[in-house]
Amino acid sequence: MYSTCMFCNQSLGENQVVENFPVGRRLAFDAHRGRLWVVCRRCERWNLTPIEERWEAIEECERLYHGIRTRTSTDNIGMARHREGLELVRIGEPLRPEFSAWRYGDQFGRRRKKAILVGVGTTAVLGTIAIAGVATGILSGALMGQFGNWVNIYRNGRTLVKVREADGRILKLKQPDLDKAKILSAGEEGEWVVELKRGKLDRRWEGEEGLMMVNRIVPAINRSGARKSTVQEAVREIEEAGHPREFLKQASLNGEGGSRNLWTRSIGDGSWRPMKDKHIGLIQKLPSPTRLALEMALHEEEERRALQGELKALKAAWKQAEEIAAISDNLLLPEGAEDFLKKHRGTGTLGSGF
Repeated sequence: MYSTCMFCNQSLGENQVVENFPVGRRLAFDAHRGRLWVVCRRCERWNLTPIEERWEAIEECERLYHGIRTRTSTDNIGMARHREGLELVRIGEPLRPEFSAWRYGDQFGRRRKKAILVGVGTTAVLGTIAIAGVATGILSGALMGQFGNWVNIYRNGRTLVKVREADGRILKLKQPDLDKAKILSAGEEGEWVVELKRGKLDRRWEGEEGLMMVNRIVPAINRSGARKSTVQEAVREIEEAGHPREFLKQASLNGEGGSRNLWTRSIGDGSWRPMKDKHIGLIQKLPSPTRLALEMALHEEEERRALQGELKALKAAWKQAEEIAAISDNLLLPEGAEDFLKKHRGTGTLGSGF
């Protein structure tokens, strides 16, 4: 049973309520379709669980949900909070727009609030330091002008995506890398090609690897979330395409021909004009609603493939998340530290906490 978010590699937490599935603090379940998700409270993405771990847990979630008196619901979606803190989201039979707007509206809304709080907090801390520095003479007025540059250095220096490559190394992507991320067409239906070129970084992923990469990159680009109205616009874009898979096909057209796709814009006479050549394929250059729609469609495509029997890929994604989390946890430890802990754990020499 995996316990790490397959998208952000952070712990999903645990609960003492669902005996058959003690992972997560928010569980979403669809008893009719046999789906169970663990909602990551850090990145807000829904982790679909392997099929052999679902059925008894879904039945238990259903019983718990109906046993909680205080709950909120619409005709098709309900939420209940257990007294021990576990949140249960029950999915009935909603139409696609209703389900997408609820699921992603909550997800992108939480991200937006988090981004605002982080932004306000960072600005307040830096502002306080700057004012105190100037007042005490530690910082000069000239250095004050560099604060904006320091903030940019901090933001551009943060690792936003971690991916384990075929050789076992962890590839860390930062904001400048995401700015250059491209979706390219391979000329075959369902084929994904993702390209990153910036400085010494030159990577290209195709097929299953390409799909995995774009599923990691797009949420990081959309990490600031969105307003409810923007989410609704994104849902409409998918509905206009007719299906998430049809929407994803538009991503691989790359502005070829004169038809509407992700890389064209209306010029007012019913025809569509491609973006500038240098911008075609750049995920960052897509309008905000289209980027959100792309993330929604990618997420649903990944789940569709898993539910159609491709559970090997789903398990591989969970396993990679666990491995990346373990490697990341050990990056700051000196060489040989893990072996030392294994050798002395339980001997009393490490103290009661080990």
